[in-house]
Amino acid sequence: MAFSGSGTPRGVPRLPTPFHGEPIATYDTYEQAQRAVDYLSDEKFPVQKVAIIGTDLRMVERVTGRLNYPRVAGAGAASGAYFGLFVGLLLTLFGTGGIDVWLAAALIGAGFGMLFGVISFSFTGGRRDFTSASQIVAQQYQVVAVAEVANQARNVLRGLPNSGVDPGPSTPGAPGVPEDPYRPPGPRD
Repeated sequence: MAFSGSGTPRGVPRLPTPFHGEPIATYDTYEQAQRAVDYLSDEKFPVQKVAIIGTDLRMVERVTGRLNYPRVAGAGAASGAYFGLFVGLLLTLFGTGGIDVWLAAALIGAGFGMLFGVISFSFTGGRRDFTSASQIVAQQYQVVAVAEVANQARNVLRGLPNSGVDPGPSTPGAPGVPEDPYRPPGPRD
């Protein structure tokens, strides 16, 4: 694979851009979509012409616990102690101490971490006294391929159990296919 000077593969845009192609399969979970692309790869399909696109994005914040002064103090002490150990390591590397410097730096760091944690929590006034983890999730995941290989990708995916393969593009006006209400009136191609 050829790479550009920026370390990204050639042909891959550096800035976020929409992927243009045809949906070839639709899935309820990212794992199913990932399995489909992995199957395409196993079948020697050129997967660089495929993308997984999440639709109907939502931000989900899962509450992981309640915050109170003892918990905030403990978390502040732990993070301060880690920072203190780092400072102690730096001092030792530059030849100004040993294990006693590490211990002192960790204790001082824990004390300041605890103090700053409790002070910052008291300023919230109980407005956000819980911890959480946020993530963006999609309602559906589409596997999309560039137009020139979309039918080939659909055919390959049909070999995968529960493939989720979408029908190919249809011709408006053909028997059994409704007219496209979004197509402007005029002569047909």
